[in-house]
Amino acid sequence: MNQDAVKHPKLFISYSWTSAAHEEWVLELAHELASNGIEVILDKWGLREGHDANAFMESMVSDPTVTKVVLICDKTYAEKSDARRGGAGTEAQIITPELYAKRDQSKFVAVIREKNEDGTPCLPIYYKGRIYINLADDSDYAQQFERLVRWAWDKPQFVKPKIGDMPLFLAQANAPKLNTTIAFRRALDAVRSGRENAAAALSDYFDVVVRELENFRLVPGSGDFDEQVTENIEQFVPYRNELIEIFLSIAKASPSEDSTKSLHRFVEALIPYLDRPENMNSYKTDQFDNFKFIVHEIFLYIIGTLLKYERFNAAQYLLDTEYYQAITRAGDDMVPFTRLYNHMESFEARSRRLGRTSARADILKARCQAVGLDFRHLLSADFVLYLRAAMTSSWAPWWPETLIFVSPGSATMEIFARARSAAYFERIRGMLGTPSVGDFRTRVAEMSKDQRGAIGWRYHRVSVSNLARIEELCTRP
Repeated sequence: MNQDAVKHPKLFISYSWTSAAHEEWVLELAHELASNGIEVILDKWGLREGHDANAFMESMVSDPTVTKVVLICDKTYAEKSDARRGGAGTEAQIITPELYAKRDQSKFVAVIREKNEDGTPCLPIYYKGRIYINLADDSDYAQQFERLVRWAWDKPQFVKPKIGDMPLFLAQANAPKLNTTIAFRRALDAVRSGRENAAAALSDYFDVVVRELENFRLVPGSGDFDEQVTENIEQFVPYRNELIEIFLSIAKASPSEDSTKSLHRFVEALIPYLDRPENMNSYKTDQFDNFKFIVHEIFLYIIGTLLKYERFNAAQYLLDTEYYQAITRAGDDMVPFTRLYNHMESFEARSRRLGRTSARADILKARCQAVGLDFRHLLSADFVLYLRAAMTSSWAPWWPETLIFVSPGSATMEIFARARSAAYFERIRGMLGTPSVGDFRTRVAEMSKDQRGAIGWRYHRVSVSNLARIEELCTRP
């Protein structure tokens, strides 16, 4: 920053000559303010023999370059101001009309140096009811002095954020509505309170979500179908956010066996939406792409929240236990978690149309905002799911869409950074589907011999062994 271009605040200090000790304290405060880039107007520095004292005091309002006025309030200052005696009284006559006119409420502030016997601050009557800065308590001096400096510079600690645009789902007149609110609140309260009926409340809520998803079925219309899919999944955001809050609450509370099973049954109940219903004979292959995205995203967030709170046993259960699909096409009624990732034809077309490598990854990243889970947790979940799928002998693929955002300079994933500890790796090996670090290294080495060893897009490759920090695993106790 060019310091020459910075406009320094100009601050007038109004105080009472109560005692030599008080004057010394005010002088020290003025020095501290000056050292923080504030031009201070103080009588001891600016008022000399032969000068007009009244003109000096009036300069706090008559000089347009004076941006701030500090009132150092002790008992004497308050009494003289109220009685209109002495310099403090004269300044009170100058300040009072300015305050009551409310020309600039941020120009004046009282700094408390002394309190009354009852603990209330010594303040002039004209300042009652206004916010002040308390420098009467030495134990809190540093924090309160920072408040004073921030006020002088007009740099508050808390700044109102820029207002965003209206969410797309609100702009859609025909956006489907889910009747989930009551069940959601009941489930959330039960989980957070640790009630015995938490699993039942979760099941009730998940049942409502699954049932109401039917309202999101797409009927292909005119125009780009990928736009219809994008708008549809955008409309689902409020309900996805409810689900994420539930997932986070379950993970924070340490998932019980029943809660973990409720998560499994919920995911299982989503599978039928990935394909056509039995009563649908005419359809397009990409007609269910919105559900493919929604189900995929939901599962990523489930695993991501469990990884964030290190609930590895619950994550392992969801990866170990197969899922029942009632509608089968080839007799495979029990399927692994990889069934939850499905190619989206519409987004393949969208990527080409927009010139993006993965429109799906773009949306996953863009939607991961202010939900209580960082995008890095989704990256970790995606990589763990990819590894776990690759660890199985009958390899069913899981494509880690989000890893396109991993670059050679990216930070190590937290789970594998911590797995340098042998004790930590022991906690995650079951979730990864490996009996030992030696077995894990061997399998990753085997993956490196074929296409599984490098996760790649057109101009981007991610090394599995580098991302998992293979050589560093279990190098510490």
